[in-house]
Amino acid sequence: MSDNRLSVFKTYKLYVGGKFPRSESGRVYEVTAKKSATGEAGTGKWLANAPRSSRKDARDAVMAARKAFGGWSGATAYNRGQVLYRVAEMLEGRKEQFVREVADAEGLSKSKAAAVVDAAIDRWVWYAGWTDKIGQVVGGANPVAGPFFNLSTPEPTGVVTVLAPQESSFLGLVSVIAPVIATGNTAVVVASADSPLPALSLGEVLATSDLPGGVVNILSGDTAEIAAPLASHQDVNAIDLTGADAALAKELEIAAADNLKRVVRPQPVDGGSADWTADPGTHRLTAFLETKTVWHPTGALGASGSSY
Repeated sequence: MSDNRLSVFKTYKLYVGGKFPRSESGRVYEVTAKKSATGEAGTGKWLANAPRSSRKDARDAVMAARKAFGGWSGATAYNRGQVLYRVAEMLEGRKEQFVREVADAEGLSKSKAAAVVDAAIDRWVWYAGWTDKIGQVVGGANPVAGPFFNLSTPEPTGVVTVLAPQESSFLGLVSVIAPVIATGNTAVVVASADSPLPALSLGEVLATSDLPGGVVNILSGDTAEIAAPLASHQDVNAIDLTGADAALAKELEIAAADNLKRVVRPQPVDGGSADWTADPGTHRLTAFLETKTVWHPTGALGASGSSY
């Protein structure tokens, strides 16, 4: 084999509607490796050119998410759990690739990046197990005065815009995507601006994991530029502002109020970033669920109070 062979560089693309388009604007931006805490040699090197999404890409992603919502929300919770578990399976088979990408994106050693990827895979399994159980936690029969059954059940909100964490390019990303789709919503995800490559590669995994096209749509580029049209979009039902700074979050929250979107605000913690390795709990599962309550006669047969 010739020593002069040229390497084939990977072309990173958006993930919209189950397909891999380039940005309609034709724009790209350079992504470089993050400098590690130890200042290792080779950091800051060029990694790839990522697509710089436009407002049109954002609108296309919303259309794809809306189109996919009926089928995904109508699927059984058990089936959604199977699909999320399949995502974990596919990630396990591509672990080496993601360890490399996470190490470059977050300036981590290979061993620390491997721990992050393992945690992200486990997070998919965690949420896969919750798909058919969350309804029993937040729903149920309500005691009422009168001959009625009164039942409350959770239903997905709809199309959710997710601004992924800026620093945690993979574990944080998975932690905000998985609960949205586990509960039957569809998602338009804005990846970390400086470290979008793990998110774009995740799109390739989702495309081969039985997840219907359009359930998750992943955009890369300038967070503020992409988020602005999504926050004001009338067909977006909710927005997770995790990846926005304080000024941008306030601006987007005002825009989101126009059609009464549900809003999950960034949570300030010590150090300025969340501990994504902590037990995720159920708060992200319930954040984008609506409660439907149904009344139905029990069939009382008279003054004696007998019923069937």
